[in-house]
Amino acid sequence: MRLDATFIGIEVDDAAAADAAFAAKLAEVCPVDIYAVDHGRVALIEENLDECVLCGLCLDVAPEGGVRVLRLYDGDAPLQRSA
Repeated sequence: MRLDATFIGIEVDDAAAADAAFAAKLAEVCPVDIYAVDHGRVALIEENLDECVLCGLCLDVAPEGGVRVLRLYDGDAPLQRSA
């Protein structure tokens, strides 16, 4: 799944999005409520996408390739995982 706002795009791998525990973890760690749980799946809150502060917490809890945060204002450059 992918949703784009004006400045930020979020991609969540379909297999990861179907994991209820992962969905709950994303909703828990995001400081601006971009992620929610809907019927045990990851849901993206469209009106909050551009509130992303690029903290990378979603990337830190995601399996490799599970979440991509794209900076649309920078040619869709992906946010990188923290070291």
